[in-house]
Amino acid sequence: MSDEFHVKLYRKFQTFFQEAEKKRRWNPVEDIPWNELNPDAPESLALCAETFLGVESYLPDYIRGGLEAVRASSVAQRWFTANWGYEELKHSMALTEYLVRSGKRTEEQMFDFQAQLMEEEWERPFETGRQMTVYGMFQEMATFVIYLRHEKLALEHSDKALATVYRLNARDECAHARFYEDVTRVYLEEDREGTIADLAFVAKRFRMPGVGLVPDYDQRIEVMRDEGKMDRDIFLKKVYFPLLKRLDVGRRELVAAAAAERRAARETEAAE
Repeated sequence: MSDEFHVKLYRKFQTFFQEAEKKRRWNPVEDIPWNELNPDAPESLALCAETFLGVESYLPDYIRGGLEAVRASSVAQRWFTANWGYEELKHSMALTEYLVRSGKRTEEQMFDFQAQLMEEEWERPFETGRQMTVYGMFQEMATFVIYLRHEKLALEHSDKALATVYRLNARDECAHARFYEDVTRVYLEEDREGTIADLAFVAKRFRMPGVGLVPDYDQRIEVMRDEGKMDRDIFLKKVYFPLLKRLDVGRRELVAAAAAERRAARETEAAE
């Protein structure tokens, strides 16, 4: 990558970090109105919160995979990954506090849940820093949308504490998604054809983290779909197509990139 590429990313991280320091820093113990939680809220709310916690709990693997992917890319991406880990840690802390303070789970149950989670290991789904940037852009924006929908659900059940947890988590996720989007935009300026190929490649294979890792994930997701009303149509409408529009990437470009990938695969198969 060019020197200009590294300079642009560094400046974008500076802006991201300064805004985070001024506007988004929060404390998972002190900044949640814990006296306004609703202990009588249905178990489905607790199950959703526990599922979010389960996905967030693979943080060591996410950091390891993220740093490995961008280690040789740019200092801005390495620093962002470190900052991202700190902010995601607070999400796990806040969700754990909710589950224990609400009486929905005990501390012992939380320790057992964490131990069970660590029996599995998350592996990063894509190899390159650019592909992982695109993946992060999709994943963080999807998580932002899901948290917002669950904030509304918590308010419907008069649980202002849980709603605040989701709102603060969502605010962080949106900021993360915007940074990934900014980096993707710089990648497009540097190498549009290669970046669009990666956009098509990642979009075709995208799935949220936690699949196949969190215990009883399929059953949990069914509850979350019923409660939070998140499905593929919402993903396309709220995440995928708006991101493409903001990046000024046309569907024709993506279709052409996908066709090129299929041709290359056929040629490789024929050569073997």
